Amino acid sequence: MLMGKQTWWFDRRPVIIGAATVVGPDEGEGPLAADFDLIHPELDMQQKSWEKAERLLLEQASDFALQHAGIDKEQLQFYIGGDLMNQIISNSFAARALGTPYIGVFGACSTSMESLALAAQLVNSGSADYALAGTCSHNCTAEKQFRYPTEYGSQKPPTAQFTVTGAGAAVVSSEGEGPVVECATIGRIVDLGIKDPFNMGAAMAPAAVDTIQSHFNDTGRTPADYDLIVTGDLASVGHPIANELLLKNGVPMNETVFGDCGLMVYDVKKQKVQAGGSGCGCSAVVTYGHLLKRLAQGELGRILVVATGALLSPLSFQQGESIPCIAHAVAIGRRE
Repeated sequence: MLMGKQTWWFDRRPVIIGAATVVGPDEGEGPLAADFDLIHPELDMQQKSWEKAERLLLEQASDFALQHAGIDKEQLQFYIGGDLMNQIISNSFAARALGTPYIGVFGACSTSMESLALAAQLVNSGSADYALAGTCSHNCTAEKQFRYPTEYGSQKPPTAQFTVTGAGAAVVSSEGEGPVVECATIGRIVDLGIKDPFNMGAAMAPAAVDTIQSHFNDTGRTPADYDLIVTGDLASVGHPIANELLLKNGVPMNETVFGDCGLMVYDVKKQKVQAGGSGCGCSAVVTYGHLLKRLAQGELGRILVVATGALLSPLSFQQGESIPCIAHAVAIGRRE
């Protein structure tokens, strides 16, 4: 199953039999609104704290994913998920309600593809018949933990990004109808010394490039083998950097469509989202909402989702550390 140095090849072709997304009001005003299962009109979602609102997003997305898959939670063998909060509390508390054996993971904004890769690995190896992968983020919880509470009203530079309020979940099965998970390339830590937490795109771009190149080296594929390659949340600053680095390194990205979830989830020109979207929910809601629908409708045949993550913490930033970054890539295609 190991292909090359970093890639898992899934010979049994695990199937995504159900996926769902739940988002907040800003995402509901973006160009992908029609592809989400539920849009909350208010950020608090009638909860007593931002953290409880984030947890609700994930609980609802998980419930919808199970409904779309046509199974109940008692049939799940494992739930794999994580988020941006300290001790990944949004997922841990949601897993408490789910009552399923739980594997908590942390990859910052790369968690969506990290959890999907692990779920596919469990199913492909025969360790599970059904595994649920999920992640979430909330603009106000992330601002409070990593920057300043929203009530503080601090100004942000144009390079800053806007954390997506949303959750995405997917049920992976050994059989059934839906798109298949073909392979996954697990990323390495890449740290070029950037210390600015308001410039995540530039910090994460080299990690995305490293994983994309490793994916092609391991699999023998080229950009032309994909109808679409998307990074997770490099946004308007990091995505051009990644594209430039790939072309400089001889990777012919002009053979495919190269996009970014952080630029797709919002109308960057009209909405006040700085450089674009970020957060664990960014690539999750775009992939499990928009992209899987395009696969199902035949608009796309095969995609590569490269979710990116900045593995800093408030403590590491305060101690003057640079920002370690990572990217995990998952290839998803239509069943042949």
